[in-house]
Amino acid sequence: MSLRSPLGRVLGLGTAKDGTSHWWGQRVSGLALAVLGAWFAWSLVTMSGFSYAEALAFIGQPVNALLLLLLSVTMAWHSYLGVQVVIEDYVHSHGLKIASLLISRYAHVVLAAAAIYAILKIGIGA
Repeated sequence: MSLRSPLGRVLGLGTAKDGTSHWWGQRVSGLALAVLGAWFAWSLVTMSGFSYAEALAFIGQPVNALLLLLLSVTMAWHSYLGVQVVIEDYVHSHGLKIASLLISRYAHVVLAAAAIYAILKIGIGA
């Protein structure tokens, strides 16, 4: 005898109806951040200086711009998933929870878009 509903058995979903996609998203983005973060730290250590012109030259290289874009987007996604879990676990008022989740999503999208815009503007040289 199973306590799962017939639809739950057919779809293979748990009580949250979401499966493990959120958990996998956190793990995969965390792994990507470890690799990209190591690249970024190594890049900073090996830079000859930290002047404005050198930073522009660093971001102006296509490989560096692409990796910075990946780092920014992955960081925003990983942060959003983490903040979402904290809000869902610790905010108990339904209205405040929905408002907090919406504000968090829009804030992460705006910050990621600003990072993408800045990197592309420097990388393209416009």
